[in-house]
Amino acid sequence: MSDPLIELLESLPRRQVLPIDPDRENRVLFDFSKNSHRMRRVDTSDVEDFGRYIRDSLQKADSRIGLGGYGENRGIYRHSGLFAGAKARSLHLGLDLWVAAGTPVFAAFAGRVHSLKNNEGVGDYGPTVILEHRIAELRFYTLYGHLGLSCLESLAPGEAVGTGERIGEVGSSRVNGSWPPHLHFQVIRDLQGRTGDFPGVCAPEEAATYLYLCPDPNLILKLRVLDASYDTNEDWMK
Repeated sequence: MSDPLIELLESLPRRQVLPIDPDRENRVLFDFSKNSHRMRRVDTSDVEDFGRYIRDSLQKADSRIGLGGYGENRGIYRHSGLFAGAKARSLHLGLDLWVAAGTPVFAAFAGRVHSLKNNEGVGDYGPTVILEHRIAELRFYTLYGHLGLSCLESLAPGEAVGTGERIGEVGSSRVNGSWPPHLHFQVIRDLQGRTGDFPGVCAPEEAATYLYLCPDPNLILKLRVLDASYDTNEDWMK
């Protein structure tokens, strides 16, 4: 059965949401899955320890960017009650791009600011921007999480943005929900009435629903390094 949104995103030229192209320079593909032996040695509840692991990994690869995570069943959310409950959430619905704090963030497509919010709390998004896009009579949204505080002042709901326009910058761990600096980039079909926020992680038993609601962001970025034919490059860090 055809999927108009998937077909649309596949047909469009690749977009960049950061000024760094992982297909053109060194990069690290991180594995934060529950089966990752390496992550068992990292205390992800300690942002300093987690951040040190990210920085050391990038430095060893002479890289400015790490990435991965869409559809990954992760073990890194146990430190925050935000993901607990009758259905513990661990399946990641966006793509994480691990870069330095202050790195500019760009709109993937032209559209308008749907909403923005500072989702405060350990493990949350921190400053978040959601853009609404209408292309070929289809409406969908892109979410940019873990930003710096400046976007909350520089943008306003309803404001028009252009393709590639700067909408903010990657936030520091002080403001981004206590994570090592990175951009959480997510595609959403239907916000279901939400503003300034949308689940970036779901329970594994809800995977079918949420992976449909939130298609693979690489349909937009079209990064070859994330193609299924590419293996994680963490072996060099052993």
